[in-house]
Amino acid sequence: MDIRTAAVFGASGKLGRHFVPLMLERGISVRALVHRTPVDVEGVESIRGSITDQEAVAEVVSGADAVVQLATTKEDADTFFDVSVRGTLNILEACRGRDIQQLILLGGDAAFGIWFYEQPIPIDENHRLMAYPGYYAFTKVMEEVMVEQYAIQYDIPYSIQRCSWVFERDDLLGHFSLLENVDPAEPGHGFGAVPAKIMALVEAGEERIAAQVDGAGTPYHRHIVHVDDVVQAFGLILGNPAAIGESFNIAGPAPFNYGPATDYLSEKTGIPTVDVPAPGYHSFEIDINKARSVLGYRPENDIYRMIDRALEWREAKR
Repeated sequence: MDIRTAAVFGASGKLGRHFVPLMLERGISVRALVHRTPVDVEGVESIRGSITDQEAVAEVVSGADAVVQLATTKEDADTFFDVSVRGTLNILEACRGRDIQQLILLGGDAAFGIWFYEQPIPIDENHRLMAYPGYYAFTKVMEEVMVEQYAIQYDIPYSIQRCSWVFERDDLLGHFSLLENVDPAEPGHGFGAVPAKIMALVEAGEERIAAQVDGAGTPYHRHIVHVDDVVQAFGLILGNPAAIGESFNIAGPAPFNYGPATDYLSEKTGIPTVDVPAPGYHSFEIDINKARSVLGYRPENDIYRMIDRALEWREAKR
């Protein structure tokens, strides 16, 4: 595929900061919609406006060979619909009738419900879309449905890159931190209500490496992904004819288990572990075989390498 110009929405976000340099390195001109946060990458053409403004979106898309939709919002009742749903619709409308070679939607495994529902087998691309509670997962489902329906209605050549929870820098250490994970804003990313003895540790400011366990005390296993592997997958999807009309699950080499992972981090840091009951969730694994076979995707960061890299990053910042 001859991708010379890319229109990017969400270019200044967590993934956009990595995707934009990749496109520029390939000689692709990048035009980005900028709402609040500037794109701090030299060589990017920025157009100010909002993804809710159909005219601004059309201006960004005009003349582009590829369109990349990364813009999203989390658990914000006031913005989730306009940014994720209406914004994606505006992008699709801007693509309709234009000579777009590829629309790439950055999806999430939240569209599959992941560990809110029982997952007896690895989750592949044929899994039913089933949002877990909250606005974010709902929008991930809505975005995919809209893109696939517009492809049917208007023959828009799309690719969906459906990522697991993305980690970079030292944020994995935050995920394992007891003090940072009691009742966070986004459902499923922390512990919620915890027993009194665990809350006593939190109130006393005593840090622990937290292993999430079920009601029987068995550590969960779940699947996440490092940002470098997400960037690798994006590079394999962008401009790839085999990716048109397809969705790809993108996750790490394998799921991790909270027991061995927290033991490993404890050995590295000297911080004791603690089992934190988080009943009501379910272990899960993401099937990435399609991405491996079709794209040649080869994720390099398992949980132990991710922990090592997070510790190295934090140490370098001291």
